[in-house]
Amino acid sequence: MTTKEQYYIDELVNRYPKLESIKYEIVRAYESIRDVYENGGKLLVAGNGGSASDSEHIVGELMKRFDMPRPVSDEFREKLIQVDGNRGKELADKLEGSLPAIALTTHEALTTAYSNDVDGKLTVAQQLSGYGKCGDAFIGISTSGNSENILHAVVTAKALGLKTIGLTGRTGGVLANMVDVSVIVPEVETYRIQELHLPIYHCWCRMLENYFWCKTC
Repeated sequence: MTTKEQYYIDELVNRYPKLESIKYEIVRAYESIRDVYENGGKLLVAGNGGSASDSEHIVGELMKRFDMPRPVSDEFREKLIQVDGNRGKELADKLEGSLPAIALTTHEALTTAYSNDVDGKLTVAQQLSGYGKCGDAFIGISTSGNSENILHAVVTAKALGLKTIGLTGRTGGVLANMVDVSVIVPEVETYRIQELHLPIYHCWCRMLENYFWCKTC
């Protein structure tokens, strides 16, 4: 890790001492996501209930600025202005760099149709089969580690050649033994698990942004 990446991890653990025991797994998951982005891949994310909101939250932090400016490249800026001098200039000034990510919890027409026509527990797997490409990554969020829709999604992701990361709690459940990297927060109650998930993925987003956009750090 870079000095800055180490700083972010140390800061996370200082603020949330319970995470000290899983620091290595947090770093491994981050490095997996970073490497996927560095090689031109994308991130797919899904979770149940409150964790579905977490999946959307993660995508929101990656697709626009999180903590620092993300100017578009000079090449893209020039192309925008070439296409339309006025609108292109506004776009060049206001568009932000993105780390491509998709939450597989927001496509209501697709998921309700598939639930009705086929099988509700496979809606995430169905989307992975369409969006997922070898070299991408999938984060499955399940506080118990036993959510069937996430487990089916992991099987699909692995068959497609995606890196798989589980964000969970309690004992890690079935999910912990299926994914490439399992981050099991040391809590049992669902809401307490979710309270620790948020600072972990905020740390990942912050580190990713710093890695790809802070050229002087």
